[in-house]
Amino acid sequence: MDTATVRAVNALTARWAGVAVTPGNGTAFSALGVWPLLAFLGGAADGPARAELEQALGVPADQAVEHGRALLEALGAADGIDTALGVWTKREVPLRDEWVERLPLGVAGRLTGDAAVDRKELDAWAARNTHGLIGEMPVELKASTLMVLASALCVQTQWQQPFTPSTLQPKRGPWAERKVAGLSRSGSDLALLGVAATPAGALTVLDVQGANGIDVRLLLGEETAAAGDVLRAGTEVLAGAYEVVPGGRLAEGLPGPGIAIQKITSFSSDPQLYTTTAAFTVSDDHDLLQRAELFGLDTARDTGRGHFPGVSEVPLAVAGARQSITASFSAEGFVAAAVTAFAMAAGGVPQKKAKFVAVTFDRPFGFLAVHRATGLVLTAGWVTDPHDAVVDERWGLGGW
Repeated sequence: MDTATVRAVNALTARWAGVAVTPGNGTAFSALGVWPLLAFLGGAADGPARAELEQALGVPADQAVEHGRALLEALGAADGIDTALGVWTKREVPLRDEWVERLPLGVAGRLTGDAAVDRKELDAWAARNTHGLIGEMPVELKASTLMVLASALCVQTQWQQPFTPSTLQPKRGPWAERKVAGLSRSGSDLALLGVAATPAGALTVLDVQGANGIDVRLLLGEETAAAGDVLRAGTEVLAGAYEVVPGGRLAEGLPGPGIAIQKITSFSSDPQLYTTTAAFTVSDDHDLLQRAELFGLDTARDTGRGHFPGVSEVPLAVAGARQSITASFSAEGFVAAAVTAFAMAAGGVPQKKAKFVAVTFDRPFGFLAVHRATGLVLTAGWVTDPHDAVVDERWGLGGW
């Protein structure tokens, strides 16, 4: 996939990250799930709607459809990423051949007008294309719905180095005294850890690498930093906006949020990186029209006139735009899925010294699932409610 598209999608991720989190609540979202839909619409729009979509997309409107199709094709060829696009219309909405020809093959379907029949088909499409993780199409079908344009995204990876389930019991912070399903591991690659100075304050960044080229980047900010600011800063760090001091260059003491470094006596002089985090599942549903300006949909939602003459001769406006998403981080790996839809209406005796680095995520933190080769952010989110530890009655408190 080309760098211009990656930059554009990640820029939308950063903007959305800045406003996605409400105080005290966890969330997940995928600008990647939205961007291709905006691209296919932006290239077919006219007037103010076209200008707004172009601004949100970050690529010229007259190149948007090609960028959208190329992005889906590149993602489809990537290991661990499944994508799908779907378009359904009522019979009275003939699609322009030149627009359909620029879409991926075999995406066009028909709406019957029978809400129960159409809902069953669209829900089945969502479940089929997310391996059952998302069971329903997020938009509402109404009598006035003439067209549904949707994308599905499923991301899966197994860790190169699995974690060991444990129990995490923070002594302070929002999770204080909770028995949380913890995950821990030891390693020696300090390059996976870094600390960046950002407008949101010091930011700890830890890469958890997947075996198929998909990584999950964990983000821990200062305790006073706002969640949205941490997420946005983390996305901008990925883009190279701020210098990152790698783990091997961090000084002893407490050089960043959640990090403690000391010299220890060991059997080896190799550095040690000990990671503790929490297992989580975050699910959310987003009404994109509540932030219409962010997505370039402010004018496009005006049903007083049509905005997409390149789609159909029938005047169309965006009557609904929603995303449903779920993301899970476990001892073995990470999996996330999102469906986005627009409804259109009218890690002996020891003698050696070693550097011991401990990084702990035991209070709310952010995450970015990233395609390693390109730096494209696939999904993002904020964790406020990790899994609880599970009590095994035979052995007492266990993992999860």
